[in-house]
Amino acid sequence: MEMFPSMQWGWLNGWILPSAFLLVFGGLCLSFSREVMAKIFDRSGWRRHQRVVSVLSKLAVLACWVLLIGTPLKIGQGVFVIGSALSVAGSILMASALLSYNRTPTGQMVTRGTYRVSRNPQWLGMAAMLIGACVGIGSWTAVMLWLVSAVGYHFRILGEETACAAHYGAEYEDYRNRVPRYVFF
Repeated sequence: MEMFPSMQWGWLNGWILPSAFLLVFGGLCLSFSREVMAKIFDRSGWRRHQRVVSVLSKLAVLACWVLLIGTPLKIGQGVFVIGSALSVAGSILMASALLSYNRTPTGQMVTRGTYRVSRNPQWLGMAAMLIGACVGIGSWTAVMLWLVSAVGYHFRILGEETACAAHYGAEYEDYRNRVPRYVFF
């Protein structure tokens, strides 16, 4: 791992790992109904500071993408193997969470599949995929940008939880008491 790995435009750069994820995500989203997609991207119930932090975290992700696009993967090194494994695992988790989300009737809480282990498996999958890509290029700078985005997404998740508590009431409180926000906490 390096703080600032040398950037070099090429086909075997860090963009490959998240691009595979985006193809799976995009393909699944195209197969979902408009109602499901509206629910996935619903921002009602968010406070102003949560919207601002969400935008700032997306800027960190954008900066991370610039590093991924311009930095070669560390093929043949341990960081590449670890990063690839994290990216693949994250993509599988995200796909599984999206399928559980899609199978739940609109208007009902999603509590099946990976949602039995985490209240935010979509975010965990996305986070694992992106940290895997950052590790795969061997960049501490990319990892730090990922951390900034993770803090921002935490605030986004808090907004979603506020909206879910208002919409589902006691049912959501029971779910929140049974299932951790992430995995272990």
